[in-house]
Amino acid sequence: MMQMPDGLPAEIDLSRPSAARVYDYFLGGAHNFEIDRQLAEQIASMTPNLAATMRAGREFLRRAVRVLLDAGIDQFLDIGSGIPTVGNVHEVAQAANPEARVVYVDIDPVAVAHSRELLAGNDHAIAIHADLREPKLILDQARASGLIDFDRPVGILLAGVVHFIPDTDRPGDLLATLRAAAAPGSYLVISHSTFEDQPQEMLDAQRLSARTATEITLRSRAEISDFFGDWTILEPGVVHMPLWRPDSPSEVDDHPERFGAFGGVARYDQPAG
Repeated sequence: MMQMPDGLPAEIDLSRPSAARVYDYFLGGAHNFEIDRQLAEQIASMTPNLAATMRAGREFLRRAVRVLLDAGIDQFLDIGSGIPTVGNVHEVAQAANPEARVVYVDIDPVAVAHSRELLAGNDHAIAIHADLREPKLILDQARASGLIDFDRPVGILLAGVVHFIPDTDRPGDLLATLRAAAAPGSYLVISHSTFEDQPQEMLDAQRLSARTATEITLRSRAEISDFFGDWTILEPGVVHMPLWRPDSPSEVDDHPERFGAFGGVARYDQPAG
């Protein structure tokens, strides 16, 4: 146990890097520690475009949130949110709809503590400490917050988080529990790292994630598509992230697969009958 900076919880282990804080570092955030920066620099030395990959993931999420806003969604459950740095979900959503509500969820207590600090004074956004492997607990806490009403359509965001769930933890069942709680008209957003179309150096860098508490499991496009269940996958389908509804063709380079992840969005249509 030790005295933590910024009044963060003393039980946080600073001897081991955190995936959320490494991600924050790559996005240019300030909520990371030396142990995180060391791992980030080691990964970056193997994959020089990794920071761009992180930004591509954030850009995919922002585009997806805007699509959901256009569809009338005004409440968002962002699971595996990390630290909400610049351009996060509540900024995008509340810029379009000041009444939009966001519940951030993360397993990392440092990410949650920093999130709560950043969200102080925002009555329509909170952060809760929970694990995707306990979806019922997440749903209960989201309801208890008063910000999410599952009797109305909701946007469930799983950007760059499901790949931290190994097959032994049955991620398909976890996501099925989340989908079952949603009302018709809800949306599910997923981005997920993949081994498809990836060079060996990218795969080697992904394996460094084993040094954090959250090792990455790379999956195929078909496996990722299955996480949407029977919901209707929106065009253009589950694709390399830059290819998902780019704001302009100039935003897509000649090798969108280099970012190493697929992204997709699905809608829960009213069941027939």
